[in-house]
Amino acid sequence: MADIVTTRREGAILEVTLDRPKANAIEWTTSKLMGEAFKDFRDDPKLRVAILKTAGDKFFCAGWDLKAAAAGNDRPSDYGVGGFGGIQELRDLNKPVIACVNGMAVGGGFELALSCDLIYASDRSSFALPEIRAGVFADAAAIKLPKRMPYHIAMDLLLTGRWMDVIEAHRWGVVNEVLPKERLEQRVWEIAKLLAGGPPLAFAAIKETVRVAETLSFQDAMNRVARRQFATVDVLYSSEDSIEGPRAFAEKRDPVWKGR
Repeated sequence: MADIVTTRREGAILEVTLDRPKANAIEWTTSKLMGEAFKDFRDDPKLRVAILKTAGDKFFCAGWDLKAAAAGNDRPSDYGVGGFGGIQELRDLNKPVIACVNGMAVGGGFELALSCDLIYASDRSSFALPEIRAGVFADAAAIKLPKRMPYHIAMDLLLTGRWMDVIEAHRWGVVNEVLPKERLEQRVWEIAKLLAGGPPLAFAAIKETVRVAETLSFQDAMNRVARRQFATVDVLYSSEDSIEGPRAFAEKRDPVWKGR
């Protein structure tokens, strides 16, 4: 099981790889392993950016392991600390996570990608929510997808279960960039290194504000920010980094972010 979810650190970047042939489907044990990996990422102050990738060329992730469920080997009520896939419901994950998608992202695999902050995909990728054909629904996608793309297109995907190729996904803004497979990981690491050099406290404030503001009116959200009622915003505005940014600008040098 240790080989199913592996991690690699490079400076402030953590790469998490799911490798569960043939389709990178997730059952409860795999989900728990992923949750522990992302929990460790969240709690390690030396890590600033995570990359989520999977092994193989055909599937990014086939979602929930239906074969394990049919055999009675799955426990869908206990997917671990971060919920399904270890990231979908992980509380206070206020660091950027990049999805490196190559191949088919199906059902929960599509939802896993949607749980990341940025999605970079190979030109071999495609997306689908086929749960409707089994008489169930993709619950996380039903919540997230209409906020990420035009409502009627999201409903089309949810109601019909049809496939969406990567070009269409990019056109609707679901995918940040489409690249040849040979260039994908290099590009993802370029973005990860860019973010790793950025202001971590500002990133945390962005993620918390975006996440909480989804349930608030614009004015309510702005009032909470102004009153520093978001913990990350309060930390940011009281930090050394909030002074370092303007000082570096005035001194015409690159800022040195300390995360404090």
